[in-house]
Amino acid sequence: MDELQTIKQRFEIIGNNELLNRALDVARQVAPTDLSVLITGESGVGKEFFPRVIHAYSTRKHAPYIAVNCGAIPEGTIDSELFGHEKGAFTGALSDRKGYFEVTDGGTIFLDEVGELPLATQSRLLRILESGEFIRVGSSKVQKTNVRVIAATNLDIPLAVKNGKFREDLYYRLNSIPIIVPPLRNRREDIPLLFRKFAADCAEKYRMPAIRLTPDAVAILEMYRWPGNIRQLKNIAEQISVIEQERSVDGATLKKYIPAESQLPALAGSNDPSEHTYASEREILYKILFDMKKDMNDLKQLVYDIAEKEQQAEAVPTSIVLRKQFEEPAGEFLAKRPVHAFTHAREQIEDTEPLVEESLAIGEKERELIIRALEKNHGKRKLAARDLGISERTLYRKLKEYRIEG
Repeated sequence: MDELQTIKQRFEIIGNNELLNRALDVARQVAPTDLSVLITGESGVGKEFFPRVIHAYSTRKHAPYIAVNCGAIPEGTIDSELFGHEKGAFTGALSDRKGYFEVTDGGTIFLDEVGELPLATQSRLLRILESGEFIRVGSSKVQKTNVRVIAATNLDIPLAVKNGKFREDLYYRLNSIPIIVPPLRNRREDIPLLFRKFAADCAEKYRMPAIRLTPDAVAILEMYRWPGNIRQLKNIAEQISVIEQERSVDGATLKKYIPAESQLPALAGSNDPSEHTYASEREILYKILFDMKKDMNDLKQLVYDIAEKEQQAEAVPTSIVLRKQFEEPAGEFLAKRPVHAFTHAREQIEDTEPLVEESLAIGEKERELIIRALEKNHGKRKLAARDLGISERTLYRKLKEYRIEG
């Protein structure tokens, strides 16, 4: 894990998500080999970092490294770019030219958007992967190269194979070691960290104070689906940093920069059946829980307000007892009160049993809420405390008080 932290610091990779750590660990382990690697993931998730990690930790680290965007090269010139050409091979070929595979001999070549390669070019690529041989365009001379190939795509390659748009043998040859980069919506705990990093970078670049997000704005960030992934998050952070004068950004301000049609309420009405995934349902559940937490806080405040109004009578200060339940056990609080503070109350209240029953009922409800929060968060106290609206330290004391195994 220390080595993963070193990699993250070196390549400025932000996040502690388990899926991200797994992808980085696979990249670290495969780096010393010469196996081909296929990196898959949605557009904007940061696939381009992984080839650099693999090359930097390989035995080829001092040899050339080149990244080629296959989707940005016209189909008519892609073979010339990758494999080179001879003088006079086509109109405009005024001299011999080395291709990327020849230039990076002994090094690493990263083929981004490999799914966009024409079928004829895929055949040439397969030959290099299998034998290290290639032929320049317009030549009949077979040349050799020793290049490690790392490819990436955001396409569903098995589906492309089924539709005849990608060679099946090339897919299996490239996919010696698969690395799956998770989308941002599956890295919710990393979203505030990434936003803070982008905001700080923008502030440093333009010499301005960094923006800060209020808790409700952070909640919106985590609930949003982020179809553009990290690239979209960075764009929004930069927009807000430059446009907003107020450095503290709340949820209402943040919503102005998030496309309305892509927010969570629209997910339920999506026409695409594939949108009804586990991730979508979990996002909706997060929103419901967030609203429930807000309603619970409002209800607690209402109870406190009513109890404070009843303090006009010189009875036991019920509102204080209720409030103290969230700070310390009621028994300890009552024990700290001087005896004379309750003398006059006993004269006016003949039977104190209803107050005890009410306290016990509240305690049972509190115990039930704690158990449900722990079950929801799979025993993780930090997340459970956040859902309950209390500190992790208070939750730990409550677990001991109610004898809950957490």
